[in-house]
Amino acid sequence: MSAQHEEQRQHHVVVLGAGYAGLAAAVQLAARARKRADVAVTVVNGQERFTERMRLHAAATGQRLAELSVPELLDGTGARFLRGWVTAVDADARTVRVDDERVLRYDTLVYALGGVADTAAVPGAREHAHTLDGAQDAEVLAERLARLGDGGTVVVGGSGLTGVEAAAEIAEWHPRLDVVLLGRTGPGATMNPRARAHVRAALDRLGVRVRAGVEVAKVLPGSVELAGGESVPADAVLWTSGTRVSPLAAAAGLTVDERGRVVVDAALRSVSHPEVYAVGDAAAITQGYGVMHGTCQGGMPTGVHAALTILRVLAGRRPRPFRFGYYHTPVSLGRGDAVVQFTRPDDSPRRVCLTGRAAVWYKETVTAAPWPTYGRMRKLPASGAFWPRGGRFTRTRKAL
Repeated sequence: MSAQHEEQRQHHVVVLGAGYAGLAAAVQLAARARKRADVAVTVVNGQERFTERMRLHAAATGQRLAELSVPELLDGTGARFLRGWVTAVDADARTVRVDDERVLRYDTLVYALGGVADTAAVPGAREHAHTLDGAQDAEVLAERLARLGDGGTVVVGGSGLTGVEAAAEIAEWHPRLDVVLLGRTGPGATMNPRARAHVRAALDRLGVRVRAGVEVAKVLPGSVELAGGESVPADAVLWTSGTRVSPLAAAAGLTVDERGRVVVDAALRSVSHPEVYAVGDAAAITQGYGVMHGTCQGGMPTGVHAALTILRVLAGRRPRPFRFGYYHTPVSLGRGDAVVQFTRPDDSPRRVCLTGRAAVWYKETVTAAPWPTYGRMRKLPASGAFWPRGGRFTRTRKAL
């Protein structure tokens, strides 16, 4: 049989994006299909380096990140890595365009193009604010902070977990800078009272000025304008308020929600194009407690589940519903402090939390876990198939 004929007989799976969820799907699928000649896996990503998004707030202060290579991780699994930016998806023709030059055909698509900071939500944010969407963004901000000198003001827009971690890290590494954290809610608003108080005490200790209950209306070259007209001087602005996803899914004709995320069924398949699986931040995944929000702890299981489901379907078996329950919210407060809020499966806070050095150890263990987890999955795929299902919190009546 000719190589061309053999290739035509293969089932082509294309994975778009090699973040936490996409890489979990790619490694799991390639490892389980390594000895199968009828399945071909291609991973498309804009760069070869794996971005540890959970460490970007540290990279923003000049701390170096590890050089983790996606092609090296995939080496030996049979998966092909293609470096390039996805510029279009044709869901009806089942093709993907990369860098406007190459066209890939797929039989099954895993859509894992995750979210980025929503700089389009506020005028001026795209032009004048920094983001933490990748290692290069963090390095650019680190260089900017290093040039500010004494007495400069850094405004962090958004008091969610990313904003809190970034504000604490910047204040600790640049104690001569004035760090201002702006947000609609107070830091740690979703935590229990003890954890929330620890977050606020840590920010106070580091000298972070917190302005809760405010809304940014505009970002200007040297300031931030609040709703109501007040101006906050800013030598640098970091934007962490809200996320948005790639418009490619909507442009492809996939059914998306109001935030542009692919609407999926219980098995993580697009409700409009079942040969497309969406995982991680790119997907609107409904559980018994509501729609999941994007985190590493939930993203990696979605990738693994998509890979398992693809292989089940190819084997003629019924897919199983995806179920996931949250279990923690770890937050860094500089290098020497942290808080870990343990949660119920629906992400509501439990009474138990860790603070201080114990929380630092826990947070670092969690942050460092994904890359060795991929390595274990490559050698022992079954090791990636364990995560908290959430019990009664995740049961739905949606049929497959």
